[in-house]
Amino acid sequence: MADRIVSRGFHGRRQPAEAAGRVPPGQYVERDFPVLSAGPTPRTPLDRWDFSVDGAVAAPRRWTWSEFHALPRELITRDIHCVTKWTKLDTHWQGVAVDTLLAGVELRGGYVLAFCDGGYTTNLPLEDVTGGKAWVVDAYEGQPLPPEHGGPARLLVPHLYFWKSAKWIRGLRVLDEDEPGFWESLGYHNHGDPWQEQRYSGD
Repeated sequence: MADRIVSRGFHGRRQPAEAAGRVPPGQYVERDFPVLSAGPTPRTPLDRWDFSVDGAVAAPRRWTWSEFHALPRELITRDIHCVTKWTKLDTHWQGVAVDTLLAGVELRGGYVLAFCDGGYTTNLPLEDVTGGKAWVVDAYEGQPLPPEHGGPARLLVPHLYFWKSAKWIRGLRVLDEDEPGFWESLGYHNHGDPWQEQRYSGD
């Protein structure tokens, strides 16, 4: 009997034991941290970086890099899930909770549009970035966040597909009506829940 030729990966990827119950449908565990970007990597000097909350608010807020670093900081350990089907377990970040950034801001809308250097945007309901669900992070695995992974700072919304964790973030624009961001306007799902496999419009 002739040997069967089996393509590499034909049997699928075996999940490590620690992944049980932590990997959404259709995902596999990735040990590395793939770099995926829609365009060139911005490199903003820290003395020119700021973060703002504007839009449908009573009064806009803005922080320089040093002012941002003076805010209360948190250590975050979360699994992350990319729409391209990899999941990375137990990633470690440091940054400022979106709850902290919005504290004291009178919000007049129920949505936010994250805007970034390079022109990238992504939209989220306010409830997906508040209540301890989202952060603006500037460190990964104990080191300053490198530009290829969104440094100097990126949004971290780990319960949604990772395109919602916008790289090179510069602010949140509060909206009274939802407004699709970059990938959402090109056919990606508007919400992006990995446990519901909400990858593309219509999923």
